[in-house]
Amino acid sequence: MLYRGRTDLASESFRQFGNDSEELTEIDGVRAVRDKLDGLEVFSVEILDERGVKALGKPMGKYFTLDTPKQYQRGSEQFPTLVKALANIIGRCGNDFSRVLVAALGNPDITPDALGSLAASSILVTRHLKESGAEGFEAFSSLALSRPGVLGSSGVESALQISLLCREIKPQLVIVIDALAGADLDRLCRCIQISDSGISPGSGVGNDRQELSRETLGVPVISIGIPTVMDAGLIAGDKMAGLFVTPRSIDSLVRCGARAIGYGINMAVHRGITIEDMDMLLG
Repeated sequence: MLYRGRTDLASESFRQFGNDSEELTEIDGVRAVRDKLDGLEVFSVEILDERGVKALGKPMGKYFTLDTPKQYQRGSEQFPTLVKALANIIGRCGNDFSRVLVAALGNPDITPDALGSLAASSILVTRHLKESGAEGFEAFSSLALSRPGVLGSSGVESALQISLLCREIKPQLVIVIDALAGADLDRLCRCIQISDSGISPGSGVGNDRQELSRETLGVPVISIGIPTVMDAGLIAGDKMAGLFVTPRSIDSLVRCGARAIGYGINMAVHRGITIEDMDMLLG
């Protein structure tokens, strides 16, 4: 059920205008399309100008919400379908994947916030191999990985760490992975948002940190996330405000989503790689 309130998902912000019907209501400065990709539902929202920014409360850019299958753990029949759809959408959000920096955000010690850290374990890091001229990796792109942690454990803003890395290794593209907050209880951990507008870490839970975007990093930024929590105040009112709810099976759901995101990034960045290749290289 969709509640009216703060959400990181552009599709939910759009639906809060009463756009749950098949006939999408028009909003000035916003283009929305429902589609299917490899049999999976995709809700695309493009914020075109300042009218759209004001209406939805999000930066200009493209936002794709991809519904996940009911079962998408590694080994399931639908896992390859989800990975290929993710790779396809990531490809729509970026042009140059020759040198990529992946930033895996979040707190690995808190399960609903561990999406980035878990996804990082499924990322094929190749920058050091490309730099050394190692044989067998000629067809791969250069991919570096950063796990900046959270301010409370490192004492340094994630955005500052990533900005310094960008100056040093000069990627053509930054891909940021982070957990999101939603407003639809039924869709927690059941969809993935991919956007070319960057991200403000922690914004969905009222803990805004410096944004990661083309404006702050100097290169295009793709953000990928899954809604893992929602504000309990949206359900129970002010008496529950500030508390967050998450699915009972959050452990398995976050792990499944993280692996799918990692594999999707690999397939988008390292063109021609297969899921079987990733299984072999990642172990």
